[in-house]
Amino acid sequence: MRRSIHSVITGTGSFIPRDVVDNNSFLAHEFYDPHGKAYPNTNQEIIQKFEDITGIRERRYVTEDLVTSDVATQAARQALATSKTDREMLDYIIVAHNFGDIRRDTGRSDMVPSLAARVKHKLGVKNPKTIAYDLPFGCPGWLQGVIQTDYYLRSGDATRSLVIGAETLSRVLDPHDRDSMIYADGAGAAILEARQSDRPQGILSHATRCDTIDHAYLLQMDRSYNACYDGDELFLKMDGHKVYEYALRTVPEVVKESLSKACTSLRDVKKVLLHQANEKLDHAILKRVYRLFGEKEIPADVMPMTISWLGNSSVATLPTLLDLLMRGKLNNHELDSGDVIAFASVGAGMNINALVYQIP
Repeated sequence: MRRSIHSVITGTGSFIPRDVVDNNSFLAHEFYDPHGKAYPNTNQEIIQKFEDITGIRERRYVTEDLVTSDVATQAARQALATSKTDREMLDYIIVAHNFGDIRRDTGRSDMVPSLAARVKHKLGVKNPKTIAYDLPFGCPGWLQGVIQTDYYLRSGDATRSLVIGAETLSRVLDPHDRDSMIYADGAGAAILEARQSDRPQGILSHATRCDTIDHAYLLQMDRSYNACYDGDELFLKMDGHKVYEYALRTVPEVVKESLSKACTSLRDVKKVLLHQANEKLDHAILKRVYRLFGEKEIPADVMPMTISWLGNSSVATLPTLLDLLMRGKLNNHELDSGDVIAFASVGAGMNINALVYQIP
């Protein structure tokens, strides 16, 4: 039988900031609607409703001395260590992010040089053939970097790649916007290597779609909801209701497309790793995925969740979730050789991707 090249994850890493920000930290905030009007509800009522919908009780913020490339580098070092990879042997370093290095003192984004170039520099990689570049693709950025890596590895032109997702959303949130409670900071990374095998393993399939005609600006940068806010900064804004509807309608279709490409049944999937954006939304998406396959019963513990204590760290959520899972750090969740994982993410653009992976 002919041996084929397969893309296999050989190591993972993550950086979880030490500063814990619980929901009570928002009790003193002044929240306004998109029209600049104060809400009639008390902050306690606003926060309780937020927690009931999103499942978020706390999140992590980076300390003032760190920027996105710093946390990306720390996650990368851990992935290199667990995979026992010589950093000089990396063909690619791909860093998924959306806002660059934002310093707390200025609030301005610094994207030159690229974050990937900064990470390569901080790792001390001297090899000029290690190509480093950034990937801004919304929340699905890390998974898209993995998809791009799969093409590189299976082409035979590359042997190993480091894919990082890192973000410091705490520095682009509007303190007067209720949605600011969603966002968090963090970084996750994975090493992927090319392996020859006569049986399928590693990445089995993937699918991506991008809907910009009607949905490009569901997430965008805009001024504070507080009309009296003294500053010219732009903050991350989201049309949460429309994002919810779009994701619920579209993500299950992309997951099904990826599973169909892999000729894999949903019953063969051990874990479903969804982007951690909203607990209620994730459960609704999972239910609709199973419905698309005619399945009424959803297996217990099929979908690990970290959003209750990590919040939504954009591109960092999936690689951080994967790292915790691979390290056995999530209760009631284990992986063994041969297990199949389905990944999916949705975010700014609007972009959606999904990937099917089998543990070697």
